[in-house]
Amino acid sequence: MRCPYCKQDDDRVTDTRSSEDGAVIRRRRECLKCNHRYTTHERSEESPLRVLKKNGTRQPFDREKILAGIHRAIEKRPVSGEEAERMVDDIERALLDRPERETPSAEIGDRVLHKLKEVDAVAFVRFASVYRQFQDVDEFVRLVGDMRPFMTKDAL
Repeated sequence: MRCPYCKQDDDRVTDTRSSEDGAVIRRRRECLKCNHRYTTHERSEESPLRVLKKNGTRQPFDREKILAGIHRAIEKRPVSGEEAERMVDDIERALLDRPERETPSAEIGDRVLHKLKEVDAVAFVRFASVYRQFQDVDEFVRLVGDMRPFMTKDAL
């Protein structure tokens, strides 16, 4: 591994740890030339996930796009950034566990909606209003009406 400081490739591993699910290995390394320490993360290489858009185009899966949408939905809500990361991790892991490498964007949106519904009703409605592209107020009212049994005073 090349040292990010002096660019030499002479180092030693000082510590190795596996992530919770074993998908990533974290290694602490020390450069034998400049003595700086740095961390590397190793992940097995898999065929990349692709997203099939509504218009028929395909693009690489981008977890940052999903995370950005969730962050917009949870803005000023009692949901942590760590919880948003966990939601995206869960969605990505579920998609990686499938044999198909291509997923319709609608399925990803539905997975996000499901996660938000479990966490925060207002964030769910915010995301749904953009994702489902409501054409009129009646569609929005129906969604909120469907959510009412799941809502508590704390969620509002």
